[in-house]
Amino acid sequence: MRNYSSFVIAVVAGIAAAPLRAQETASDTLLTVDHYLDWEQVSEPQLSPDGAQIVYTRTWVNRIDDRWDSGLWIMNADGSHNRFLTKGSNARWSPDGSRIAYFADGDPKGTQIFVRWMDAEGATSQVTRLTESPSDLRWAPDGKSVAFAMLVRHSTPWTISMPTAPTGATWTAAPRVVDRMHYRQDRRGFMEDGYLHLFLVSADGGTPRQLTSGDWNVGARFDGLAGGVGYDWTPDGKSIVVDGLKDPAADRNYRTSAIYLVDVAGGAIRALTTRPGVWSNPVISPDGRSVAFTGYDSTNASYHASDLWVMGVDGNGMRKISGDLDRDPAGARWAPDGGGLYFSADDHGARNVWFAGIAGAPRAVTTGAQLLTLSSLDKTLNAVATWSDPTHPTDVVRFNLRRPEPVARLTSVNADVVGNLRLAQVEEVSYASSGGARVQAWLVKPPAFDRTKQYPLILEIHGGPHGMYNVGFSYMFQNFAANGYLVLYVNPRGSTGYGSAFGNAIFHAYPSVDYDDLMAGVDTVIGRGSVDTTRMYVSGCSGGGVLSSWVIGHTHRFAAAAVRCPVIDWISMAGQTDIPLFTYNFFDAPFWEKPDQWLKQSSLMYVGNVTTPTLLMTGELDLRTPMPQTEEFFSALKYRGVETMMLRFNGEYHGTGSKPTNFMRTQLYMMSWFQKHAGATASAAAGQ
Repeated sequence: MRNYSSFVIAVVAGIAAAPLRAQETASDTLLTVDHYLDWEQVSEPQLSPDGAQIVYTRTWVNRIDDRWDSGLWIMNADGSHNRFLTKGSNARWSPDGSRIAYFADGDPKGTQIFVRWMDAEGATSQVTRLTESPSDLRWAPDGKSVAFAMLVRHSTPWTISMPTAPTGATWTAAPRVVDRMHYRQDRRGFMEDGYLHLFLVSADGGTPRQLTSGDWNVGARFDGLAGGVGYDWTPDGKSIVVDGLKDPAADRNYRTSAIYLVDVAGGAIRALTTRPGVWSNPVISPDGRSVAFTGYDSTNASYHASDLWVMGVDGNGMRKISGDLDRDPAGARWAPDGGGLYFSADDHGARNVWFAGIAGAPRAVTTGAQLLTLSSLDKTLNAVATWSDPTHPTDVVRFNLRRPEPVARLTSVNADVVGNLRLAQVEEVSYASSGGARVQAWLVKPPAFDRTKQYPLILEIHGGPHGMYNVGFSYMFQNFAANGYLVLYVNPRGSTGYGSAFGNAIFHAYPSVDYDDLMAGVDTVIGRGSVDTTRMYVSGCSGGGVLSSWVIGHTHRFAAAAVRCPVIDWISMAGQTDIPLFTYNFFDAPFWEKPDQWLKQSSLMYVGNVTTPTLLMTGELDLRTPMPQTEEFFSALKYRGVETMMLRFNGEYHGTGSKPTNFMRTQLYMMSWFQKHAGATASAAAGQ
């Protein structure tokens, strides 16, 4: 499920070379950056309709081309006979389990749809020859065709009467004509003019047929960002329910969306939801009579937890079935008997599976300090998911929703990396902050932690701001701890997973009480006696860049800072970012009406207070928190004489962790910067 409440995901950044010495020694017993070259990831496990096999996506580091490559693996439902199947990703079983459809590189160059027979022969066909990238595969109920989403280009050229160029002339290309507010997107660059629509192609191959059309996009959007499309087939194959916004003026839409019913044969479209709201991710009940979906009524609140809703397939009888849960349901799937829906939900740093019946209050199906993401289930309620905890990287697990605990771990894709390493232990920390708020955090301790000794502390701040740190395995934190650091990570107010009121506490006041929560966490950990207060450091990317730049403008207690991909000037951010409406929504009036409000919340306005040595890091291609934000802060710090360096990540968009080498560089440069400034604030007091 897509969470449209968050404007960014804070991804670990990578950086270019700096005139400081690298500082990590390779180890066979501790998790160092060189182990990252052997790291693997798993995602999207799919249980076959008969429950006998699981196909999943497995990715690994391509050391030569500095990227992540992916392939499909398959195993028996008990984890046996686990083997590579083919290159590709995002596999989906046909309704009868005889084939899978998936994405892979094909001809013409780019992503194409493939179908593979799952018998001994394994015949494979490329069923599309597309010039645009397809997404969001869904088999038709009869297994004869596959639906997908794809861009349909549409532009209105601006013709001017230019003279004819002389023979052999090399005139400068015409300018890019931009007439939309949302014309670029992080990790995509400039967006091609056009609209995203649904298509249908025969599973045997052929010419795709367009199902939706017009000047609107399928797929619910947050501030114009193109993402996944939520849709599902009715069991008879005659209709599709899909989210989106059928409005030619949607360029000015912040996050409104609706649920529509599409007639597959004729293309007629009818809106099922009629009240304004954020409605998305529809799924049809097994009997075809009801549609479940997530969302909430329209609000200007910065964050509101989604609810789970059900209505008739004709749009009547819309009602909420998630009760007072106040958590975001993700990946909802109907129980085979149609009695309710299973879904994952984040709560207090953990993720577990829940069930919401058509009648009655929702209940937790699994519990515990784990990250359990439901992915697929069969008719007998056997389910597969991805799973992680603080000391175990993500793997594929299987369990039965009637008897869910314990889960059976089916893969150990990083056992060759961490199996013989001493890993850090993670301790949960809970404390009171301003206004009586209760805040949850975690402290990662070095593997050889001795409570009688003192250690340097890194306060790492998550992005979003509406995001959530969780109890899943973190390579970043484990690597810092292996190098002798305590790592404190906090879910301050503004975080998700604690309800709408907690998440919306920073609305029209970002940063504000979230800063209080971070400092209260530092004070709490200092009170335990293991922190060297002369070696405390603060860092964070995206929303964490907002707060880390704010922190150093409001306290001198940190010996150094690593401010990654920050927002430091909200006025200029509104014109630079790919999410302008999010930026405007964080203030109760535009900056030309109330500039003082915008300036008050900008870290740049407190740069006169900064004395902390500051490392700045941002991707050259960043369109979410663009490079000029970093440049403004860097210039101001330099003008004041504050020790600072700016590192511009080559080939990276927001977060700058997409390339394996950049992840490793980030870890090393941050630790090098912190080591250089060890003990730089020997006189700093805990409450300063």
